[in-house]
Amino acid sequence: MIRVLLVDDQALVRAGFRMVLDAEPDIEVVGEAADGLQAVEETRRLRPDVVLMDVRMPRLDGLEATRRLAGPDVADPACVLILTTYDVDEYVFDALRAGACGFLLKHTSPEGLVEAVRTVASGEGLIAPSVTRRLIAEFARARPLPPPRPTWTA
Repeated sequence: MIRVLLVDDQALVRAGFRMVLDAEPDIEVVGEAADGLQAVEETRRLRPDVVLMDVRMPRLDGLEATRRLAGPDVADPACVLILTTYDVDEYVFDALRAGACGFLLKHTSPEGLVEAVRTVASGEGLIAPSVTRRLIAEFARARPLPPPRPTWTA
């Protein structure tokens, strides 16, 4: 059973995600949080397999909450899947630097959400397809090409 914590400041959004995920026989929503501070507390208390985290929330945003739960200095990092409306490159980069194991946009289908939860729960990473190409381009631009290899002639 995959145990999920839902983190979003909108109760209606959390209710919709709960309906989709609870309908699956292998997924159980074990809790909800309405902001990043509650997310940190509930993650530490409930120990979910996946934290489904919004980005923009009151008191503590999802990126900082992710850093506290999954960042490089965290001894036992949580598996955080960012789920946001905002298709903004900086959110993607910041989420991944903060330790998120995935980044998904809220316009994904219910089936896509379920598959994403299963994917990250199994230890794999996941990036929304619409974001992947930009992420690859940024990575390629940030790293210089190695010098050309010598060609050998016989």
